[in-house]
Amino acid sequence: MPYFVFKVFPSKQLEYIEKYDGYREARGEVRTLREALGDNPEHQIKMIFAKNQIEAEHLLKEEREAPPIGDD
Repeated sequence: MPYFVFKVFPSKQLEYIEKYDGYREARGEVRTLREALGDNPEHQIKMIFAKNQIEAEHLLKEEREAPPIGDD
């Protein structure tokens, strides 16, 4: 499965950047893009592992529960 890189805006709007077959290439691109954002970014750069672009977008938009705080 490939890695997808997206710009994620506060309104949960997504902008597709690129698809990578290897983790190292995707991670390198994400690091480069995050460094270029500066101190006050308008969006985040996220990488996700998914079967296709539609699944990747769905996973990024999905609301997740916060992990419980307390005893492990």
